[in-house]
Amino acid sequence: MKKKITLIGAGQIGGTLAHLIALKGLADVVLFDVAEGLAKGKALDIAQSSPIEEFNINLRGTNNYKDTENSDVIIITAGVPRKPGMSRDDLLGINLKIIKEVAQGIKDTSPNAFVICITNPLDIIVMALQKYSGLPKNKVVGMAGILDSSRFIYFLSQKLNVEVRNIKSFVLGGHGDTMVAMLNYTKINGEPIENIIKSGKLSSEELNKIIERTQKGGAEIVKYLEKGSAFYAPASAGVEMAESYIKDLKKELPCAAYLNGEYGVKDIYAGVPVIIGKNGVEKVIEIKLLQEEEKKFEKSIKAVQDLFNAAKKIDSSL
Repeated sequence: MKKKITLIGAGQIGGTLAHLIALKGLADVVLFDVAEGLAKGKALDIAQSSPIEEFNINLRGTNNYKDTENSDVIIITAGVPRKPGMSRDDLLGINLKIIKEVAQGIKDTSPNAFVICITNPLDIIVMALQKYSGLPKNKVVGMAGILDSSRFIYFLSQKLNVEVRNIKSFVLGGHGDTMVAMLNYTKINGEPIENIIKSGKLSSEELNKIIERTQKGGAEIVKYLEKGSAFYAPASAGVEMAESYIKDLKKELPCAAYLNGEYGVKDIYAGVPVIIGKNGVEKVIEIKLLQEEEKKFEKSIKAVQDLFNAAKKIDSSL
């Protein structure tokens, strides 16, 4: 029997997610949006490409949670995207309200789903979603680390003129300015990045600029687009997580996951490497951090905690 993926929010990311899932033939797709016409129009448009692309899945658009019933995976992109000059934190009040309604809808119709959250400010929204919905913590996860890692790898590949598949790296921590690039685990053509710096192919200054560009990766795109935020790369990252769950691939992926003592952190969601398989987040992988990385990771966790405290002031039920 075909699996069912519901996409909550039929904006740019939602539409791109639907298209990628269709092209992969991964699952039937329900595109949900309060603007019913938007969801129906995009679903119909993608469905009409099926004879050309030769995929065989059902796509439907709706504004009724009943149609999302018994979804295997739910990917949430609902919310207001950032506008130029707006920080992720400015979005907090608006998107908390939206996520509360979404959480209730999921709880009522698909309590067994694996839920991937992409709405910003990511770490806080995923925590709020889990609390509002009461879903198991291993079945609620945030998409951020894959995207940040992908940006970092892409920028390195451009600078060093190396194919992206020959670069291995990932980032930890909150999504945004405090994310931590794991240089200790970064390899270019199998070579540790410190060797690349020693050889003079990349200076420490250039590397720091790449890290900073990665941290501000979303804002750079917002500035160019003016009326929207990134959607192609975030959608690719969301699909990778959904596919690992549906196919039980047990991929190791950096995601915003619930920490219960790992990395010395308790009762908070943060970006760490996890194994995603048919049971959701099956394991949090604890990697050894250098002292400097640990300091940066703690700073990142503090930023997430501070923002969650701000969220609790907006809604005391958190």
